[in-house]
Amino acid sequence: MNTPARAPTHLLYLHGFRSSPRSFKAQRMAAWMQAHRPDVHWWCPQLPPSPREAVDLLLQGTAAWPRDGMAVVGSSLGGFYATVLAERLGCRAVLINPAVEPARDLAKYIGEQTAFHDPQQHFFFRAEFVDELRALQPPALTQPQRYLALIATGDEVLDWREMAARYAACHPHVIQGSDHALSDFDAHLPRLLGFLGLQNASS
Repeated sequence: MNTPARAPTHLLYLHGFRSSPRSFKAQRMAAWMQAHRPDVHWWCPQLPPSPREAVDLLLQGTAAWPRDGMAVVGSSLGGFYATVLAERLGCRAVLINPAVEPARDLAKYIGEQTAFHDPQQHFFFRAEFVDELRALQPPALTQPQRYLALIATGDEVLDWREMAARYAACHPHVIQGSDHALSDFDAHLPRLLGFLGLQNASS
């Protein structure tokens, strides 16, 4: 894995299905960026349920960002979206237990859902959203060196072998144990930051 020499000036974080910017990893990253790299523009939006609308929001929100100066971090479904953006924009991406077949996996969630961090908040996952996910699926990874994939063998939601196979060309970092949420995120934060060129030592 080649660590990019230049740190991003703009960093995007994408949460997973039913999640939000209030997720542990999003808040941990936001806190680290604020404490150590406040010069980097940070954006962690609440993504709409519609995959097409989510990607449109992200493309519009990053339209003025420098392609060679931006990077995206995504977890689970956010990892899928991060891949879509990396392929379309040519930016670097860090993927945390990324969804590789979201159209297949989320088809069983069609119907009313609750937000993970606010059970009082409901949204409807529509059947056409599955088609939108299918339409967004990148055909291939054109520049594997742009990616860092963190994949936990203890993921209880997604098959780590499927993730590792999809991102094999990226030389994924396979974590023994852990879980889908990557609850030991702090232990892997230095690798993520190092890949992005945001630090030269552990924090």
